[in-house]
Amino acid sequence: MRPESVQGTSNDEQNNQAIAEILARHGKEKKNLIPLLQEVQAGLGYLPREALQRIAHFLEMPEVEVWGVATFYNQFRFVPLGKFHTTVCMGTACHLAGGQLIQEALERELNVKVGGTTEDGNFSLERVACIGCCMLAPVAVINDKIHPKMTPFKVEESLIPYKQEVRGGPEKEEEESEGKN
Repeated sequence: MRPESVQGTSNDEQNNQAIAEILARHGKEKKNLIPLLQEVQAGLGYLPREALQRIAHFLEMPEVEVWGVATFYNQFRFVPLGKFHTTVCMGTACHLAGGQLIQEALERELNVKVGGTTEDGNFSLERVACIGCCMLAPVAVINDKIHPKMTPFKVEESLIPYKQEVRGGPEKEEEESEGKN
């Protein structure tokens, strides 16, 4: 199941079914907590509160203990990723080459803070310790496309195709601008 499918009543039912299937594949031992969290996140795209509650109930653990483990590890997220998941590298090379400026420019352009998803669900923003493209620093990644040697000015330019897709493509954008003239 894709992250964008987590909203709406029928999708809530699908999520509940997916969680039930995942729980059924595991024993009720506490050692299964992290694998359960990983599998639920892989299936739903994130860990909704209801999933954490169900895992806690299944493992007969306090919810706060499940929450504590989930929040301890950086791999877990509690909001769905956007259609266009944007990652900014903050490894040493990227940080020294202006990674913080790239992050701030992305936050402004997308109107979302790191760790968040835009209200429309189209963009999410995350910072990571290293992407592994140090020679291309600073780097941002949108979905699987690497954007090398970023500058704050290049941020806006790199987002254009994704914003066009959200609006319905460049043709629709041209029609809208012609209608304004």
